[in-house]
Amino acid sequence: MNGERRLPLLPGCSFGDPTKTSFHRSHTLGYKNGYAFSRLPTAGIGGERLYVNQLSKAELDELSSKRLALTYGQIKRAPPSSFIPAYVALDKKVLKFNAYFQEDVPFSAMEQYRVRQVAIYYYLEDDSMSVIEPVVQNSGLPQGKLVRRHRVPKNDHGDYYHWKDLNRGMNITMYGRTYRIVNCDPFTQVFLESQGIELNPPEEMASDPYTESRRIPMREFITPSDFHKLKQFLTYDKQVLRFYAVGDDTDNAFGENRSYIIHYYLADDTVEVREVHKQNDGRDPFPVLIKRQRLPKTFVDQIKTFPSCVLEISDQEVLVWYTAEDFAVGKSTTLLGRTFFIYDCDEFTRNFYRDKFGITDFQVVELKKKPLEEVPKVIPPYNGYGIPEDSLQNCFSLFPKPPKKDVVKMFENDSKVLRYQVTLESPIPMDRKRHFILSYFLSNDMISIYEPPVRNSGITGGKYLGKTRVPKPGSTPDNITYYEPSDLAIGSTIEVFGHRFVITGADEYVLNYMESNAEHFPAATLQSLRDHFRPRQVSKETANSALPTLGITKQELEELIPQVQEELKLHKSLNNKNIWEAFLQCDKDGCGILDKAQFLALCDSLSVPTSAILVHKLIDLCSCGEDKINYHIFLRAFPL
Repeated sequence: MNGERRLPLLPGCSFGDPTKTSFHRSHTLGYKNGYAFSRLPTAGIGGERLYVNQLSKAELDELSSKRLALTYGQIKRAPPSSFIPAYVALDKKVLKFNAYFQEDVPFSAMEQYRVRQVAIYYYLEDDSMSVIEPVVQNSGLPQGKLVRRHRVPKNDHGDYYHWKDLNRGMNITMYGRTYRIVNCDPFTQVFLESQGIELNPPEEMASDPYTESRRIPMREFITPSDFHKLKQFLTYDKQVLRFYAVGDDTDNAFGENRSYIIHYYLADDTVEVREVHKQNDGRDPFPVLIKRQRLPKTFVDQIKTFPSCVLEISDQEVLVWYTAEDFAVGKSTTLLGRTFFIYDCDEFTRNFYRDKFGITDFQVVELKKKPLEEVPKVIPPYNGYGIPEDSLQNCFSLFPKPPKKDVVKMFENDSKVLRYQVTLESPIPMDRKRHFILSYFLSNDMISIYEPPVRNSGITGGKYLGKTRVPKPGSTPDNITYYEPSDLAIGSTIEVFGHRFVITGADEYVLNYMESNAEHFPAATLQSLRDHFRPRQVSKETANSALPTLGITKQELEELIPQVQEELKLHKSLNNKNIWEAFLQCDKDGCGILDKAQFLALCDSLSVPTSAILVHKLIDLCSCGEDKINYHIFLRAFPL
């Protein structure tokens, strides 16, 4: 039938089908959402599908009530859509979420809390849930099914958790325990996205700190060598290596070279450093610098924060210890922060290194004492109190003594005073008009300045500077030079504590004193004073003596000078006294001869009209060859 070839139903030709094992009747009762309902059988005996009675009871009742259509027949209807119940369509479809929860561990020194990873299952066919923790062998915890399969209540109002309430990156609380959902499987992700739910980004699963610590590999044990500490003690007992060393600490303040003896005990690899004291070395008799102990050479990285000042260093903090190989003659070694230079050793140490390490070079290093550096004495600057010599004594002695005085000079020059007239050199016009009297005391080389009061000048006169020694500009505290009478020439400038004064005049006593002691004063200073008191006589004698050398007649010069004076009267700004002083001051040698370029530059600074015809002719007459000018002849045109 239906194109299939079957055996005829004859005796001996029928065989049992071995694939048919179920011969019970199909159930006609079912359960949905906890309620029982009747259903028609869909399979017969043997599990064969039944093609009859596929209509429901309602449909059969409807067909039984239909009347036959005599004319056109019964109305054709579309076949009813196949009905698939939810428990069939969603059978064995489960949503899986990966989650964890944190559980406190009281009364434990190993851990404070424990992170337990679980899987949350949501069964779509009946909206039930279950929580299962993977079983770990020898964990000591009740693992497996933490929450049995059932509908889990959501709140106290009778609501239950639905799959719409579940998502990644959220917390869910079931029976007082909060679970953190971090991820889900691909089927769950596809199902939720198909239902229009936007999933949160996945999170990393938290790990249990105690479990991670258990995964750290255990400490590897190395089989100890056959050289045991007891054997080392029995072999090298009372055998000590002795090295002679020095510690150079001269780079630090109050440092020095000190001698030490380094002992290395072969029995237990300990090191001892002893000081070498000399008689009357001024040090306390404590011979041991570093007591006998094992000295670390290289620390582990964690030693940076190790409180070594409080706790002792153990084997866990030290990577390498000092051994006999680290000591050698002619090399430096650092022990607990101190550097020692080994320059020699004893005979037993030489034999030990020769037999143990094959070292035969034991060249003794000759130590040379480092010469002490002379510390330069820096004298502080003068503070302005007292005289510099008196203040300088504080730098030479703890109890300063007053400087010595030249008593003979004081008696010889008692009441001998040189007086000069000076003016203040200042950019203020009013100060340039002020006149002072400078007194130089020969007994003690002190200077005082007095300003004569001028009525209605607006300036209170009187003592300007008390008796004191005035240093020259550029003097240093260790080499102070003071002003002397030889420095006080007419027209010269002296600087008194930041103020500049120009010497414009002097007493005749100054000239008489210098002429009587001419061998002690420069010729220029003496000449400036002579020119100040006898300018006309000096200029006249000089002019008469220079006329034969210039090749001009006295009559020509006498006729020209009055004409030049008449022309210069038109220039009222000329000050003859200033012109005389400027030329005398410029002629430092006192020879009366100046370079022509220097002469013209000086005339320009004094506003002398050198371009005038008569003045130019006078300059030509004063020329003495090779661009030289005899300014004494020229100054005759500027009478005082």
